[in-house]
Amino acid sequence: MEQQSPPASSSTTVTSTTPLLPQNHPWWRRHFHMNNSLSSEVSGAVGDLGTFIPIVLTLTLVSHLDLSTTLIFTALYNITTGLLFHIPMPVQPMKSIAAVAVSETPHLTTSQIATAGASTAAVLFFLGATGLMSTLYRLLPLPVVRGIQLSQGLSFAFSAIKYIRYNQDFVASKATTPRAWLGLDGLVVALSSLLFLVIFTGSGDHYDRNGSDDDQPRRRNSKRLRILGSIPAALIVFLLGLVLCFIRDPSIFGDIKFGPSKIGFLSITWNDWKVGFLKGAVPQIPLSVLNSVIAVCKLSGDLFPDRELSAAKVSVSVGVMNLVGCWFGAMPVCHGAGGLAGQYRFGARSGWSVVYLGIGKLIIGLVFGNSFVRILNQFPIGILGVLLLFAGIELAMASRDMNSKEESFVMLVCAAVSLTGSSAALGFVCGILLFLLLKLRKMEYSGSTPGFSKFKFESTVDAETSSIP
Repeated sequence: MEQQSPPASSSTTVTSTTPLLPQNHPWWRRHFHMNNSLSSEVSGAVGDLGTFIPIVLTLTLVSHLDLSTTLIFTALYNITTGLLFHIPMPVQPMKSIAAVAVSETPHLTTSQIATAGASTAAVLFFLGATGLMSTLYRLLPLPVVRGIQLSQGLSFAFSAIKYIRYNQDFVASKATTPRAWLGLDGLVVALSSLLFLVIFTGSGDHYDRNGSDDDQPRRRNSKRLRILGSIPAALIVFLLGLVLCFIRDPSIFGDIKFGPSKIGFLSITWNDWKVGFLKGAVPQIPLSVLNSVIAVCKLSGDLFPDRELSAAKVSVSVGVMNLVGCWFGAMPVCHGAGGLAGQYRFGARSGWSVVYLGIGKLIIGLVFGNSFVRILNQFPIGILGVLLLFAGIELAMASRDMNSKEESFVMLVCAAVSLTGSSAALGFVCGILLFLLLKLRKMEYSGSTPGFSKFKFESTVDAETSSIP
C-alpha cells in the first residue's frame, strides 16, 4: 500500500503560530511554557463543550450517570493529558456507547456503560502498547483519514444546526418543535451568539503580527483583527449561557446542594460484561480507533507541526483513562478530533487550555456535585449548537489539503458513506477498498503468456485529469 502523507509545501496546510520554545531551553520550560494569552487559552477551553454537555446531561438523566464522579475524573484526565501532550487534548464522551445506552430498551445501566468503556479501553491499550496502532497509523492512506474527519465535522455541523433551529429532547434523543424567535433560549439569542463569535473570531485565520513599514493600512487592519481576536469570545458566550440558566429557572438556587457524591466501586456482573461488550464496545471500538486516535493524531500534525502526537501514546492514554475511571462509574471517554478542532478554533494553543478546563470541572464536581445537573438542564441549547457548529466546521476544513482529483474522490466517497450509513467503520472500509482499487488500476503487470508484454491499467484521460485545475 502506498503511504500517504500531507505535502510539506502545501499552502493550504494549517500551521500553528505558537511553536514550543527552542531546544536549548530547559525541558520544563519547553513543555510547560504558554506562548499565548491567558484569555485565549481559557476561551479555547470551552470549545468542545458543545458535544460534552449534551451527552453528559443525557446519560445523567436517562442512565443515572453519577455527574459528580464524571466531572472529577474527567477533570483529572484533562489536567494530566494537558501536561503530558502539550496541546489542547480534548476529553470527550464515547459517543457510540452513549447513543446505545439511551436508545436501547431497556436503557443500559451504569455498570453496563462502564463495562462497554472498559472493554473498548482494553482493546485500545493493547493496540497502543504493542505498537499495532502506530503501524496502522503509518499505513492508512491520508484521503481515507480526511474522509473520516470530513464526515465527523459535517455530522457535528448538522447536529449543531438542529440544536439551533429546534428544541431538543435529549432523553428521547430527538428534535421536537421549532425554536421560537424570542425567549431566553430563542433563535435571537442563538443567532446573536453566532454573529458575536464570527465578528470576534472570524473564520479562524491568524494574522501576521509583523508587517512592513510601507504597508501601513495592512498593519492597521492586522492590529484591529488582533485586538478582536484577543477577546475570549467563546468564554463570554458560554458564561452568558450559565447566567441564562439561573434566569430561566430561579428555583435552581434552592436546589443546589454542596459537596461531591460518594465515590465507590461499581457492582458489576458477568451479564453486565456481556451486554456492555456486545452492545456498547463492538460499535465503539472502530470509532475510537479512527476518530479518537488516527484522526486526532493527523489533526495534531496539521495544527501543531512541531507537536504531532504519537498514535501509540494516544491509544494508551484512552485505555488508561477508562481502565481507571470506569470502575468507579465515570463516563467512558476518549480523545476526539472534533474537540481538538473546537478548542483550537477558539484560541487554545497549548496544554494549559485543557488544564484550566480540568480545574474548572474539578471545582464544579467538588463544590456542586450531582446538583450541577439542575444547572446544565437549563443551559440554552441554541448556544451549545453555536459552539458545536464552529467545532464541526473547523474539523471539516482539515480535509482541504487534498491536491489531486483521485485523493478528493476517495475522501468524498469515504465521507458520504460514513454520513449516509452513520458508521465511520463502514466509510473507512469503503474508502480503503476504493483507494486500493484505484492503485491496482494503475499498476503494471508483466505478461507470462508468449506474445504478450505489459498491460498498463491507466487511461490517458486519468493522466490528464489527475490533478485539480
